[in-house]
Amino acid sequence: MHVPAPVQRVLEAADVQIGGVRPWDIRLHDPELWDRILWRESLSLGDSYLCGGWDCDALDELLFRLLQAGTDRSLTDGRDPHLVHQLIQELRINLQSPGPSIRTVSPYDDLHPQVHAAMLDPLRIHSCASWEHADSLEQAQKHTLLMICEKLCLRPGQRLLDIGCGWGGLAAYAAHYYGVEVVGVSPSLEQVLYARRQWCHLPVRFELGDDRQLEQLAEAPFDRIVSVGLREHGGLDSLARFSACIRRMLRTDGLALLHTIGCHQHALRSDPWIDCQLVPDGQLPSPGQLAAAVTPHFLIEDWQNFGSDYDLTLMAWYRRFEAAWPQLRSKLTASWDLTRAETLPRFWRYSLLSCAAFFRSRQGQLWQVLLSPAEWAALDRPPACRCIRSDGALPVRRISAAASSLQPPTPGASLPTNRWGPLTPFNPLEKSHDPF
Repeated sequence: MHVPAPVQRVLEAADVQIGGVRPWDIRLHDPELWDRILWRESLSLGDSYLCGGWDCDALDELLFRLLQAGTDRSLTDGRDPHLVHQLIQELRINLQSPGPSIRTVSPYDDLHPQVHAAMLDPLRIHSCASWEHADSLEQAQKHTLLMICEKLCLRPGQRLLDIGCGWGGLAAYAAHYYGVEVVGVSPSLEQVLYARRQWCHLPVRFELGDDRQLEQLAEAPFDRIVSVGLREHGGLDSLARFSACIRRMLRTDGLALLHTIGCHQHALRSDPWIDCQLVPDGQLPSPGQLAAAVTPHFLIEDWQNFGSDYDLTLMAWYRRFEAAWPQLRSKLTASWDLTRAETLPRFWRYSLLSCAAFFRSRQGQLWQVLLSPAEWAALDRPPACRCIRSDGALPVRRISAAASSLQPPTPGASLPTNRWGPLTPFNPLEKSHDPF
């Protein structure tokens, strides 16, 4: 079997063999795959996997090794750099999380609800969880929600705008534990209908729409604004416009938080297969690009990166989906055409494990960026919001280290305060307070 020289060099650098016995080696069923990769980019790599053109027992490890090999610039030294660079770009997984885009919904985002129920945690949080000192997906996602709410310094009576609210888990969490009123916006009809039914007992409202309709909301301006797992789905050209829109929607003394995927350096383009199959028109910002978009309107109060936790989150989703697939298959074949149902596990496996490899390589980042309006600097300097916890003791960066030992304040005791007033009087991680 002929393997083009550029492909062979990358495979050797990644220590990957064709027909090898190791978990990350490739079993090739389509001998024409390599030539198509050189001409049709990653569309051929992903589409061929979906159609059974090749297999691998450890897809995440394979793609991680290819990504690592692609970052070694010595590969191009005297070795036809154009073709090697092209191949590396086809194998690069400039991936976004599989959720709703700002203007377009992925064709797999309105899946059968039981697919999401099987893969996600009970709150259906479809973004990175914080795994430090967490031993389950459920606990890790609650740690992330706690971090977000504490960084935003939420207090009862505030109005929170959740842009790209997904299934409503964060909105419900904030409303129940922090006493805030929440408006959630999502472009996915399935998500909006689910959230309205699931959280109808809480002071939350969910609207169908995207960033173009935000300023039509009657509740504006908001005390707090959050966007989780959404910004990476819009193109870079819309990033500055999105930042300006958030500023217009936010009170002068408010706070905004972006929980978003980024790339370790500027990427000239997004991955063609992802752009076609999963996240149309999506592109990841670099730190410089994100900062350039927000600093005309905001001060950056805090910037936290825990991108390596996304690898763990994606692997947890993958294991849960694989375990549930035998039961899901019979349900989906009853409501879908057989071809789509049979293709789904390979599609989802490739998507999740490719994303895991991307974050494992550290090319992918997960940022929480806390913002305050730039003009507030002339009025008053806001406190270090990330250093506030519900008992006033530890910084939020260390919240997960002590999360399992948090205790609600003594009844009747005075609560810690900050620039925005009293902090929450309960422990969001205590199961006795958990209605979900």
